[in-house]
Amino acid sequence: MVGQIAYIALGSNLGERSETLEAALAMLDECAGISVLRVSGMVQTAPVGGPDGQGDYLNGVAEIEMSLSPMELLSVLQDIERKFGRDRLSEERWGERTCDLDILLIGDLVMDTPELTIPHPRMHQRKFVLAPLNEIAAEVVHPVFDKTVSALLADLN
Repeated sequence: MVGQIAYIALGSNLGERSETLEAALAMLDECAGISVLRVSGMVQTAPVGGPDGQGDYLNGVAEIEMSLSPMELLSVLQDIERKFGRDRLSEERWGERTCDLDILLIGDLVMDTPELTIPHPRMHQRKFVLAPLNEIAAEVVHPVFDKTVSALLADLN
């Protein structure tokens, strides 16, 4: 498959977090037009924002190669989330979730629509995203800030 490289943030703070994220990655890899190339280690982090009393998140990042459009990828990710019980319409903002899959980067694409913003609008502020992304893509350049992932992580530290 010849396609674009994209990076997907993975998160879960409900249920069997590790098993859920492994199953979500397997589903992603089985989708036509998507191949999972590398996956970071998983890090456990406290929730950022949202209601009190949430459990810790397990977070990681996957590098994929894809031949899909950004909107097609978004649809695939949301379908996988729904299979794990996620309902974006009724959930509390930054609340608990069994499966959270977010597009971080797709090559050097910059887009901002009501449905999707790429690069992810808060990735540069989140160590729980940048640390695992740095593990597998330290030299990838953020197309808006024109800084590598490792430089963005250093800025946060």
